[in-house]
Amino acid sequence: MQSAAWFSPHGRPLPAPGGRTLVMGVLNVTPDSFSDGGGLPSPQAVVNRVGEMLAAGADVLDLGGESTRPGSAPVSAAEECERVLPALAAVRQAFPGAAISIDTYKAEVAGAAVRAGADIVNDIWGGLHGFAADERRRWSGALQSGDSLQALPRSAMAETVAALHCPVILMHNRPDRNYGDFWADVLLDVRLSLAVARVAGVPDHQIWLDPGFGFAKDPPHNLEVLRHLDRIVALGHPVLLGTSRKSTIGLVLGSPVNERLDGTGATLVWGIQQGCQMVRVHDVAPMLRFVRMADAIKAGLAWKP
Repeated sequence: MQSAAWFSPHGRPLPAPGGRTLVMGVLNVTPDSFSDGGGLPSPQAVVNRVGEMLAAGADVLDLGGESTRPGSAPVSAAEECERVLPALAAVRQAFPGAAISIDTYKAEVAGAAVRAGADIVNDIWGGLHGFAADERRRWSGALQSGDSLQALPRSAMAETVAALHCPVILMHNRPDRNYGDFWADVLLDVRLSLAVARVAGVPDHQIWLDPGFGFAKDPPHNLEVLRHLDRIVALGHPVLLGTSRKSTIGLVLGSPVNERLDGTGATLVWGIQQGCQMVRVHDVAPMLRFVRMADAIKAGLAWKP
């Protein structure tokens, strides 16, 4: 589907999908994220971590100011901006060429961050935050019946991204776990996110997808969406996979959050084999070894040292 590479609204080159698997490093400037909350208490601490991640091989840096762990307290757009904008300014000054995404579902935060130098919006609600389950079902029905796309809801996030001419990563998420046919529901949810983005004017080549491992899914759902990640890949957009340190890995292995490197690595290898083109990780250096080995296996006879 892609006819052109994604691009930053600031003219910075972004790492091209389609060759080696790209690595996104997680930067949480939050006090309560599930595995690293409070670990970056100042803009300088963020800059130091960014330097480590870039030296280790990170291609994109994902900056977030609100925890998305289950049970976390939401924060206002103003508070989220107070957390991320100073860190973003410090990183942009120290590393002017770095590719930076803003991890937010709020259009106000996305707009402020992109105007301040972020290149990409990473939206855990796929442009559909705030739309109730019954509304989503109604719009999904309209999508299935072939009704005009203009009848679909207007998304503040999608319209913000379109106006700013920046790429967006649309993650699968929903208000509940009430699946009928799991895969039919997931794919319809993702197609709704895509349709809403297109109605707003976001070009296809600026869109990535994320299966939403750990979001609105029980552990078996998470394993299933990873097992058949190729069904998301088949929608024709590059796919980001974010499994790093998550609770499903801990449940399978009986491991606390700080002992999930090997489990995370296994999920990345599987995801790369299924066709994902970027992985989102907390531990760039050790995960890069899994990624490069998976890329080599996938290349087979075409691999070159």
